[in-house]
Amino acid sequence: MILPGKDFKLDVSSEIGDLRALLIHSPDSGLGRVVPSKAQDWLFEDIVHLDSMRKNEYDYYVKLLLYFLDPAKIKGKLKDIDARENDRNFFKPDHQEFYASDKVIEIQSLLADILEDEDIRNKLTASVCAIESCNYRLQQTLTDTAPIELAKIFISGSLDSNEMIFAPIPNLIFSRDIGIAINNYMLLNKPAKKARSRETLLARYIFFNHPLFAGYRHNILEIPETVQHFLRPGEDQDEKTTLEGGDVMMISADHLIIGCSERTSVSGANEAIKLLFANDVVKKITIVKIPHRRDYMHIDTVFTQVKRNVWVLLHSLATTQTPAEDSEPIAWFADKKVKEKDRTDIIQFEKGKKKPHTFNSIEDLLNDISQNDLKSQEPTKFIYSGNDTFPYDAREQWTDSCNLLAIKEGVVLGYDRNDKTVEAFKKNGFHAAKVKDLLKKFENDEVDPQSLQNTLILMPSAELSRARGGFHCMSMPLQRDTIV
Repeated sequence: MILPGKDFKLDVSSEIGDLRALLIHSPDSGLGRVVPSKAQDWLFEDIVHLDSMRKNEYDYYVKLLLYFLDPAKIKGKLKDIDARENDRNFFKPDHQEFYASDKVIEIQSLLADILEDEDIRNKLTASVCAIESCNYRLQQTLTDTAPIELAKIFISGSLDSNEMIFAPIPNLIFSRDIGIAINNYMLLNKPAKKARSRETLLARYIFFNHPLFAGYRHNILEIPETVQHFLRPGEDQDEKTTLEGGDVMMISADHLIIGCSERTSVSGANEAIKLLFANDVVKKITIVKIPHRRDYMHIDTVFTQVKRNVWVLLHSLATTQTPAEDSEPIAWFADKKVKEKDRTDIIQFEKGKKKPHTFNSIEDLLNDISQNDLKSQEPTKFIYSGNDTFPYDAREQWTDSCNLLAIKEGVVLGYDRNDKTVEAFKKNGFHAAKVKDLLKKFENDEVDPQSLQNTLILMPSAELSRARGGFHCMSMPLQRDTIV
């Protein structure tokens, strides 16, 4: 099914403008085939229970998005959608009862669409088989497979319910990592790990070939490798050119943040800056270098935006640590023990200016963004992970207390398990609402989704949180309203 694209507009100039369209991928059967011995290699933190992740958690995400972005697809239909006899057909991209929205857009649907073209199907199949080391007969089998089924195979890695032919790509649910919309441009990313190579390949084919993006093909940017990269010694991450979407934030029409982290290298950030400035996409890019640690991974695991003057963040990483006056003597020497890779460095580059500007801390940067880029008329507020209380700050950051998706300014989605962070939101004037309760009120016309303000929507999270990614990770915004 080719999704209608005549009204589609690629336009993202902030993290908090009203969300109008995004790209997602619902948990597929490949997640149910992750085994303990390969979980780390496939970049999954744990093995999950697929049915629970779908029915009890991710389906609520899809329903909530539809109520906000495409209510005609769901309003008045909730009872039928949830009926046991309908077997979740509403959520299955290969089923005729699939919701098929051009606002809440499923990656698998776009992939199936482009595979209808025989030339694209032949080329993409050959490319997938090359990187997955398939034999020639298997390549022929895949080429002759129906597009809808072939899309499932490329994503899940399985020919049928029993036969796996290559590894799944379970991280595809984190759709933000494969690309990022910057104004009316799309920056395709370069993942740090081999396990995400197939995701990147599929994304390139989708963005360059799907009719939805036909009007923006000249605005699709690919980060090049460094000159003679094939002569580079070793496989050290610092030497590679890598960049993932969790390390990119669209702050304002002129300002982009790029994180250097476990997954995004300095070389990747450097190439992105040159590419974006050369194409006049933005005027200012700030690099936030955070420690290369698994518990941080991307900058959106450390901070995300809630309102133009409100941010949620991990306090211990966001401030400049100085010894308290009553500390023991050794505390005054602690900073000398910190290795360079464990420091947080912030450097801001402006096109046309030779000398960059630096910030002492993440909080200083975010305050500058709120006050100067976004012209906030109110003081900047910081809501801290775990209510800034040990050990809950670190525990809840691990389960993505700082990784929130803004559906509109002041209305964000987060996990229900981060109790202390919820307390911090309430202390700062926010209402916390469980998604199940909200959906009932939306359906019964008790609450209009567009009327919500200052609300943290609590999403069920027992299985999703084990995948180590929040709703900021699980979204690739394609269109947001401009904030004024």
